[in-house]
Amino acid sequence: MRIVLVFIAAAFLLIDIGRIPKRTGSASFISPAKVSAASAPKARVDFESQLKPIFQSKCMPCHFSGGKVYDRMPFDKPETIRKLGTKLFTRIKDEHDRQLIEDFLAQTP
Repeated sequence: MRIVLVFIAAAFLLIDIGRIPKRTGSASFISPAKVSAASAPKARVDFESQLKPIFQSKCMPCHFSGGKVYDRMPFDKPETIRKLGTKLFTRIKDEHDRQLIEDFLAQTP
């Protein structure tokens, strides 16, 4: 009996400090929508149709054909973007654009 009381007291303590989520009603601890969103694979980010337009709008003309740094850092080539990685964020501030770039960088070529 004493062990049962210790176990119950420990469970209440864990619930109180937030280690075990409190259960309310008949809802489950994690909703199926959260599980499927977390486990669903992300769609591939296409460089030509999704990323290149971002760089064209923010990095033109310098990093595109004829630009003054194009020979060293051509932003119309995916390998340049992979090489630079998140260093691009010094110029790319939009959160949606950053997320697309991060998703592209996480993909295998």
